[in-house]
Amino acid sequence: MVNDIVADSLARMNNGIQRGADEIELLNSKMVLSIVEILKHEGFIDDFKVEGDTIIVNPTYNEAGDPVVRHFIKVSTPGQRMYVSSKQIIPIMNGRGISIISTSDGLMTGAMAKSKGVGGEYICNIW
Repeated sequence: MVNDIVADSLARMNNGIQRGADEIELLNSKMVLSIVEILKHEGFIDDFKVEGDTIIVNPTYNEAGDPVVRHFIKVSTPGQRMYVSSKQIIPIMNGRGISIISTSDGLMTGAMAKSKGVGGEYICNIW
């Protein structure tokens, strides 16, 4: 039983990318699926597919075989929730990374939340 499925998924992606895996299996949930959709939209992963209780992610590597994304940092945890307003959202790594915010409109990147003027729970940083 996993206590924090988002932290588990971020750790699995981080470990899989560091070992150069072509496919990474994540536990399926609505929040993890939304995060994976954002990562695909932002170009951090090539593709993903849902097969029953798992999500299979294909990470993106550059021509030299290095991963496009190297860091997955969980910010809000079950024991310490972190909430931000739209004014508190800042660019990650000078715009080279993204933050993921859970808003009343669903999960979105920090840049999208800031442009819409909404805040929410600060889920993670990815760069």
